[in-house]
Amino acid sequence: MTGTRADFGKLKPLIVAVEESSDFHCTAFVTGMHTLYKYGYTVNEVKKCNIADIHIYHNQIHSEPMELSLANTIAGLSRYVHENVPDMIVVHGDRVEALAGAIVGAMRNILTAHIEGGEISGTVDELIRHSVTKLAHLHFVSNQEAADRLRQLGEKAETIHLIGSPEIDTMLSDELPDPDWVRDYYDIPFSQYAIALLHPVTTELDELPRQAEIFAESLLQSKENYLVIYPNNDEGTEQIFFAYEQLKDNPRIQLVPSLRFEYFLSLLKQARFVIGNSSMGIRQAPIYAVRSVNIGSRQHNRFQYHSIQNVEWNIESILKVIANIRTALDRGEVVEPCLHFGKGNSLHQFMKIIRDDAIWGISRQKVFNTLVPMADSAPMDTKPDSRV
Repeated sequence: MTGTRADFGKLKPLIVAVEESSDFHCTAFVTGMHTLYKYGYTVNEVKKCNIADIHIYHNQIHSEPMELSLANTIAGLSRYVHENVPDMIVVHGDRVEALAGAIVGAMRNILTAHIEGGEISGTVDELIRHSVTKLAHLHFVSNQEAADRLRQLGEKAETIHLIGSPEIDTMLSDELPDPDWVRDYYDIPFSQYAIALLHPVTTELDELPRQAEIFAESLLQSKENYLVIYPNNDEGTEQIFFAYEQLKDNPRIQLVPSLRFEYFLSLLKQARFVIGNSSMGIRQAPIYAVRSVNIGSRQHNRFQYHSIQNVEWNIESILKVIANIRTALDRGEVVEPCLHFGKGNSLHQFMKIIRDDAIWGISRQKVFNTLVPMADSAPMDTKPDSRV
């Protein structure tokens, strides 16, 4: 099940492997941002994987509230699995489509696997991610810290499998397209550039117009070349598009709705730095030793690395961090690649696990796994309270 360009990049290696295996039949339930033309109609990217069985479901219109998208997705997926009952539903991350998949799986007693649970971010996404964990039966996590958090959430150790982040298999492969070819493909007019990506923070919508304006103005004042990727489709996105109007027709800035994942990786690998509040700057950029300017609270509590510079919503502060990165690049200062989220062998581990018959026998009736003995409860006072 995939709802965004981001989760598809992580799920794609697993989907392709399952599709190519004679042991399994794979169906891709494609919904969410994939079905919106404003964001590039990335359903086509899923189709390029040559998956034989693809079901496309339009779960939203542009800027529809998250709770309605959730409700629509539950309805659509429930009706689909009523006619096409799977043995397993696989979801990723912290989007409403993942929550919908986990809810349907739990309600219909379908084995549900969650990719990259146990991580923290500090926004509503984190609430969704932990909710998916409590609904899912099987967990494929990216690092030991995530596995430990799942145990804190009451998940049994035998349901938690540390495989790393699946997109790293693609990131570290030697089959990425040539970056010069990719720049020509997207008509990117410059060879040196930074990548900019800003998403709405749904818990800070009142502040979003100011944040979007600061972001756009920072890009203009910094005098760098930028490849600006459209935001996701969360509530508030229109405020970002409004601020981006001032970026149009600027020779130093190229706006693109979306990028094919492998093409994006080729461009990221060659970028001077990344800027914004996307998890790209926390997860993918450090793997390629690309510096990040992380702005605001969206990635609060996420993994930190020495290549990531955190800054608040202030133009002067943002420009200062960009200037420091420019100086470091001019001096040839080196950043070490980070492999905290995996070493490129997730696919092999995933396929080994799902080929184990024991996995398919996991009970659909979940129970809370208590880590420490519970304190004895004091007897309840059953006497009427005279103050009432």
